[in-house]
Amino acid sequence: MPVTVLLLSVGAACCLGFGFVLQQNAARLAPLSDFLSPRLLLDLVRVPRWLAGIGLMVCGMALGAVALGHGEVTLVEPLLATNLLFALALSRHQTGQRLGRQGWAGLALLAGGVTAFIVAGRPHGGTAVTDPVRHWLIIGVMLGGALLLTAYAKRSRLSAGPALLALAAGLLYGVQDALTRVSGQRLSADGWAGLLAGWQPYGVVALGVAGLVLVQSAFETAPLRMSLPALTAAQPLAGIACGVGFLGDRLHTDAGALAWEAGGLLGIVVGVVLLGLHPAMPRGGAAGEREFQRA
Repeated sequence: MPVTVLLLSVGAACCLGFGFVLQQNAARLAPLSDFLSPRLLLDLVRVPRWLAGIGLMVCGMALGAVALGHGEVTLVEPLLATNLLFALALSRHQTGQRLGRQGWAGLALLAGGVTAFIVAGRPHGGTAVTDPVRHWLIIGVMLGGALLLTAYAKRSRLSAGPALLALAAGLLYGVQDALTRVSGQRLSADGWAGLLAGWQPYGVVALGVAGLVLVQSAFETAPLRMSLPALTAAQPLAGIACGVGFLGDRLHTDAGALAWEAGGLLGIVVGVVLLGLHPAMPRGGAAGEREFQRA
């Protein structure tokens, strides 16, 4: 594994994890009338803590974009999933909770899962698929899944809604990471003129805004542990699917490697859930407009 990719990815995960906690601290106080509305972002932009969280998230996305320019999506995505470790570290500092068995088990499963997937799969580059049908089929499945999850979340926003919105946002962010990789390649090959002539950079922006509305709506209506595990688990799975599906990423496919890769992904998901449900994660849902304005 290139050290540069490792450092950039872990740095991105750190910024994302800290940023998510600060965003949820602010978004949970937003009025419920803003649910799934762009107005939510206009209200939150007045809150300094939320702006700090967004600043950290932008830094994390920038570092992630550079990492994607130096490494495969299938390598970077599992490393980005470690953002939950940094989110839990900040949450523990805020709440004073100990890790306990659940925290240590989640940490071991997440770290072990990332290691197992990368060591067994040995992600490496290959020839990107040029068939546009395959591109749009994979992207369409991801976007269609996100739309269905969002539609159902609107009907159950205070029960399963936050987790469904986070899953939808994770799918969007996974596709966004794949398009970021394509945009970086176009920029290197054709310069800014070639980049802006394609649709991918505009797709990156649109997916980023849509994902942000979904994430903030999830943060607004429930504690962080109801949404962040789903977001953190869905994003790498969607990104890996895009990487292998049409970006040309390659993994070892012998029986032993596939078993370790599957076990690694399962460890990542279970570890993410255990850490996300840890008591140290911030509590509280929406608190109403008066509290929001005081924040």
